[in-house]
Amino acid sequence: MKIGFDNAKYLKIQSEHIRERISQFGDKLYLELGGKLFDDHHASRVLPGFEPDSKLRMLSRLSDCAEIVIVISAVDIEKNKVRQDLGITYDEDVLRLRKEFENRGFMVGSVVITHYNGQSSADAYRKKLERLGIRAYFHYTIEGYPNNVALIDSDEGFGRNDYVETVRPLVIVTAPGPGSGKMAVCLSQLYQEHKHGIKAGYAKFETFPVWNLPLKHPVNVAYEAATADLNDVNMIDPFHLEAYNKVAINYNRDIEIFPVLNALFEGIYGENPYKSPTDMGVNMVGYCISDDDICREASRNEIIRRYYAALGRMAEGAGNDGEVNKCKLLLQQSKLTPEYRRVTVAAHERAEAEGVAASAIELDNGTILTAKTSDLLGTSAALLINACKHLAGLDHSVMLIPEAMIEPIQEMKVEKLHGHNPRLHTDEVLVALAMLSNTDENCKKAIACLPMLKGCQVHSTEMLGEVDRKVFKKLGIDLTCDPIHDVD
Repeated sequence: MKIGFDNAKYLKIQSEHIRERISQFGDKLYLELGGKLFDDHHASRVLPGFEPDSKLRMLSRLSDCAEIVIVISAVDIEKNKVRQDLGITYDEDVLRLRKEFENRGFMVGSVVITHYNGQSSADAYRKKLERLGIRAYFHYTIEGYPNNVALIDSDEGFGRNDYVETVRPLVIVTAPGPGSGKMAVCLSQLYQEHKHGIKAGYAKFETFPVWNLPLKHPVNVAYEAATADLNDVNMIDPFHLEAYNKVAINYNRDIEIFPVLNALFEGIYGENPYKSPTDMGVNMVGYCISDDDICREASRNEIIRRYYAALGRMAEGAGNDGEVNKCKLLLQQSKLTPEYRRVTVAAHERAEAEGVAASAIELDNGTILTAKTSDLLGTSAALLINACKHLAGLDHSVMLIPEAMIEPIQEMKVEKLHGHNPRLHTDEVLVALAMLSNTDENCKKAIACLPMLKGCQVHSTEMLGEVDRKVFKKLGIDLTCDPIHDVD
């Protein structure tokens, strides 16, 4: 994988900048964490070289003075919203996040359920959390939010919310995904802390959009594609432009909420230390891009990947026209088509030539390999084998898994487990290779090449099943699929 981002530099200057921000405030700082604290695979894809747990590694240096508050929306609980990169619901991810944080030495103080309006599913979830010994609080839907400042900044607005009790000077507010209400929780806590006689500050730690990159830079456009279901829009920050006569990029929700934060700070402290939404941020990622061309190229692929992901969700009944149309518009604005990805073209050409589903992979050196569905293997399993054989220097004619070994597995799948598809999937192929590697040197060589697939691009002309998608994800492969299901 070609590197376009200096991760070591990022860890250094980002941690220094956050320490500077903490020192500006008195008793307590609420640090809203946008994006993901770890497992930030979007950042890794558009900024090759960014490690998925970079933010966590940096903040771990502050773990002795920090506690974490996890936020989840009652609307997301009710809709069973799924975190697409992990395939689990947001309410499940809250428990996963808590366990991960605690395993890494962080204190998780509580969970806040936002957008609460009496939903029975939220009531049940709160009881579940309390049974697990987790403190849970409700923050209510406020009519006219974020524009009705008079109501928001009152006892009937933020004052109606539960007061989240915290004990450490740095409170990191995070969530399973965007749109959960993290900023509203921070602002509500500023209001509540003031009533309790505690001086508290606020800052925002969010990677995207990157404020010091151009508005239409592919990295920023890829962020819009990633949040197409929320219809977030990147914008030039008008407050920053007015205050400093400098262009900075932010997004609509932060810009819309800024008058509320401004009124809150003025009401509590007499003045607002921030002149713009961009001032609230502490993001230094734009200073750590080491090769802009590599990041641009990676981001263009990500825009296309997000388009295919939206089409896939539509095909599975989990998406909507708005998300697909937003991604399509971003493709047009970026002067991109799905065919920009060489693997998409290669997979379609192979499928048309063979008359069956096919797939293609682009290796690190630009080599493109293809595979098709056969009686023995699904197209994704065949592609993995082809790629590993190529990287291991094995001839394509070499049969790594004997047909005599595949047939009993197929019999088990169909006759004993009553499946309808006898072909081996990626996980089954990898297990078979692992078993054979003890006695077969070729299989051993093939398995040794799996780490070399990280960062490679793959396209399939059919929708892969959940198991296959997860295998590609674990291998670090960027996958796209046509929204067509296997008819077999």
